[in-house]
Amino acid sequence: MSIWSQIGSLIDDIRHSETLAFVVEKMASAVKTVGDRFDRKQLTFTVAMIALSAKMAKADGVVTQDEINVFQTMFEIPEGEERNVVRMFNLFKQDVAGYESYAKQIAALYEDEPEALEDIIDGLFLIAGADGVMHSREMMYLERVSEIFCISDRSFLRIKMQHVKPDEQDPYTILAADRSMSDKELKSHYRKLVRENHPDSMIARGVPEEFVRISTEKLASINNAWSLIVIERGLR
Repeated sequence: MSIWSQIGSLIDDIRHSETLAFVVEKMASAVKTVGDRFDRKQLTFTVAMIALSAKMAKADGVVTQDEINVFQTMFEIPEGEERNVVRMFNLFKQDVAGYESYAKQIAALYEDEPEALEDIIDGLFLIAGADGVMHSREMMYLERVSEIFCISDRSFLRIKMQHVKPDEQDPYTILAADRSMSDKELKSHYRKLVRENHPDSMIARGVPEEFVRISTEKLASINNAWSLIVIERGLR
């Protein structure tokens, strides 16, 4: 059974629920019975992206075709499975409980994998900026979800800089690094970022391969920033 069919089965099981808390509880229980550990991780990540994208759409008040296209590209939805994605999207979009309660549930699911929470914020930025405009309500939403995920201000700014690019970018901001760091500390920090954002590491966290291909831009941004610092500091 494909991940999208599994999503359809989850929705069939919770379609009569009335509250978001009940939906999350049922979904979390159901995911535990799906395939192996890797399948469960991938399903959890995909459901989180659909749910939080739906909540972001509700916050902004509109869903553009560009945003839909980016989502479809990120996850490469097979023909005939679009219905299951739409059903789950609408389920979360119409719920009256709001997005904060669900964001807290997602944060709890990834308590031991904070890097996966950054992956989710990164994906939401991709979707929000797909139409070429980052609306103020979308940015407020992303800032609040990031806060719930306990992502530091510096790390959030690093992710933001990869999507909302000013004319001149500070390489230290892109790396979420401090200029006071020694060369050794900075190099260690850079290598840690490279490891965390390597495709193999992302896939191990349950990030779908299609999403990983798009997110290679993040790794390129990190490497470019490091190159500027190497030149600035005269490192080898």
